[in-house]
Amino acid sequence: MQLVKSYCPSPIGWFEITGSELGVRTVVRCPQPGPNEPLPPEHPVAVCRRQLEEYFDRTRTQFDIKIDWSGTPEFQQLVWKALLDIPYGETVAYSDIANRIGHPKAVRAVGLANRNNPTAIVVPCHRVIGKAGELRGYFYGLDAKLLLLRHENPHRYAEQGSLF
Repeated sequence: MQLVKSYCPSPIGWFEITGSELGVRTVVRCPQPGPNEPLPPEHPVAVCRRQLEEYFDRTRTQFDIKIDWSGTPEFQQLVWKALLDIPYGETVAYSDIANRIGHPKAVRAVGLANRNNPTAIVVPCHRVIGKAGELRGYFYGLDAKLLLLRHENPHRYAEQGSLF
């Protein structure tokens, strides 16, 4: 299957979407867009771009995209599937994910799987935080993670202003 690319703007920069008829392979930040390849509207990459635009326009809270994880380790796929169950605007701890997948002692491995998530935002690794509620690593930086969390839940993650 031939991989195709499309580009989508976001509040944290441009995203490059790659995939084939089998599904989306990657959604990764890139420094600038390339040309968007002409694709039929039902192609997984075209669907992903459209749904990302809707997400950033606040008209979509859940993705319905074919994802192609072929060739990736089974443990990572297990973690990524668990991430898909985290509701929009909510967060869970790394230990929660480890427990959900039946590997309660694999908290660090869950963090590593998050770091290796090839489909940012669509598979919402930004919704995973530390056990005490603190923001922990994000491949694109904690500022991007906070921006995404504020996008989904502006009341919980609003900036605190001064009273005077």
